[in-house]
Amino acid sequence: MIDFLIESFKGNREKECIIFNDRPYLYRDLLNAVEIATSELSALGAGPGDVVSIEGDYNPISVAFFLATLEAKAVAVPLTESVKQKKAEFKRIAEVTIEIKISQSGELISAERTNEQSSHEILQKLKVAKNPGLILFSSGSTGASKAAVHDMVPFLEKFKTKRHSRRAITFLLFDHIGGLNTLLYALSNGGTVITVSDRTPNVVLKAIDQHQVEVLPTSPTFLNLLILSESINKYNLSSLKLITYGTEMMPESTLSRMRVLMPGVELLQTYGLSEVGILRSKSESSDSLWVKIGGDGFETRVSNGMLEIKAKSAMLGYLNAPSPFTADGWFITKDLVETKGEYFKFLGRQSDIINVGGEKVYPAEVENEILTFSEVSDVIVQSEKNALTGNMVVAKIHLNDGIDEIEFKSLLRKNLLERLPSFKVPQKFVFSSVPFHTERFKRQR
Repeated sequence: MIDFLIESFKGNREKECIIFNDRPYLYRDLLNAVEIATSELSALGAGPGDVVSIEGDYNPISVAFFLATLEAKAVAVPLTESVKQKKAEFKRIAEVTIEIKISQSGELISAERTNEQSSHEILQKLKVAKNPGLILFSSGSTGASKAAVHDMVPFLEKFKTKRHSRRAITFLLFDHIGGLNTLLYALSNGGTVITVSDRTPNVVLKAIDQHQVEVLPTSPTFLNLLILSESINKYNLSSLKLITYGTEMMPESTLSRMRVLMPGVELLQTYGLSEVGILRSKSESSDSLWVKIGGDGFETRVSNGMLEIKAKSAMLGYLNAPSPFTADGWFITKDLVETKGEYFKFLGRQSDIINVGGEKVYPAEVENEILTFSEVSDVIVQSEKNALTGNMVVAKIHLNDGIDEIEFKSLLRKNLLERLPSFKVPQKFVFSSVPFHTERFKRQR
């Protein structure tokens, strides 16, 4: 199943594979780790029909157990500390039969069987086909977390095409579709993944400087924090060639400021979902939010203003929710878009749209306007019930230190009324110091 990866590892034996805790591990080290993990799973009788939870992060042991699980034709369930409060629930939903626990320092704590038996019809389908699988849980930011099940045979197909070998930071998490995409892209092309102990601007920038990182896959929320940190000038970032951003809406103001701060770095919008994988993308330019998405194995269409995707690598279904596919196999993304030829511009999630007296308000548009004020460090716009209009627009704002809230609110409202239709201007402003993003650096409305 992973023969193409193993061959790549053997051909790059002496190259750096993973930098973990600032220590380089070579591809030969990963080969040895995969052999050990394979032996551990074999001793537990792992095979088709087994569901293996891997509690760890980006380190040689966790990665080795992930790959060994696929080689055993079992189903992998990566779980990080970001979901520690939900681990027991996720294991129950996934019907985990083997538990692997790896310490934060990258050492195997335990590997043991549970009393569980996998019986869900989707898992049984993988067992009969003797195909390895993957279960990814959604963040649950708009409701309960959904367990998406992938057949890894079509999922891995795109990684067999050789592309550029790059040094990339593993910013997106080990249990995130974007994080696994970064990992598998690097491993299949003899690249290097650089892990970070903490996803804060200083730690990430220091890693870029110290380990000559070329690619930073991240989110708009983190890029906004990067701008506010004023740490960019403290480090040598000349190795950085590409910043990819996705997972949420990018404010135009944040993109413009990043272009000014890092004019020599390409900024690329990416798009992907746990349910279908990561699509290849091409931004119209580094300062444009228009993006072309698709590539081999993906088709796109727009229905009622909403993007739909048909993918060879699409999930088999959810373990705990109804199928989100149309009768002819298209995944309904619930992302609203504008189109311009082959390019898309994302407007927001259908569930985020605010209906004010019959008028639609896209939160991202209002957030972008508010973020242009230098007094604002972050903002999140959401809906609140209103007796007259049904809903009203509410802006929760982080102000920079020393800003008078009452004076600024008056100034902000006056300026927004000059820039936006009155129904889009927030009727309520709430000033807060509580973070608006999750541990995955994604806005939580």
